[in-house]
Amino acid sequence: MLLRIFALLVGFLNFVHAWEYVNCGTGLIDIESIVLQPEIPIAGEQLTVTIKGRATQTIEARATADVTVKLGLVKLIQKRFDVCAEVARLPGLGISCPVEDREWHTIQQTVTLPKEIPKSKFNIQVRGSTAKNEPMLCLDLKLDFMSSAGSIFRAPF
Repeated sequence: MLLRIFALLVGFLNFVHAWEYVNCGTGLIDIESIVLQPEIPIAGEQLTVTIKGRATQTIEARATADVTVKLGLVKLIQKRFDVCAEVARLPGLGISCPVEDREWHTIQQTVTLPKEIPKSKFNIQVRGSTAKNEPMLCLDLKLDFMSSAGSIFRAPF
């Protein structure tokens, strides 16, 4: 679910000039890495996002993720997702609920990026909670797409 959201958000961008993520909490999900391939996504082409992580306790049904996406100070999206429902919609991820604890999982998704993408800065907050309302995940993503340097990676016509 987080992977799908991240991939779709990057899909609105021309290329990645700078991006970073911060694991901002001590929840039940430990993110080891997030990798983009290619590292500089190109509008109209495919982007693969790979996330490696593990649950420190079993994640069961009714776990949620609250996602907020801002363009500068403007809130574009604020939505609550049912984690298990999102995982079930993407059977190619190789995981299912309940997500067993202590196992490392690598999930990957490929999307085709749209051709029209604004040059902007995006801030994405993901806050996950278990069915018992315990902290599950705290992740902040910053995407800076203000630079025009990506034009060197596109054909001139």
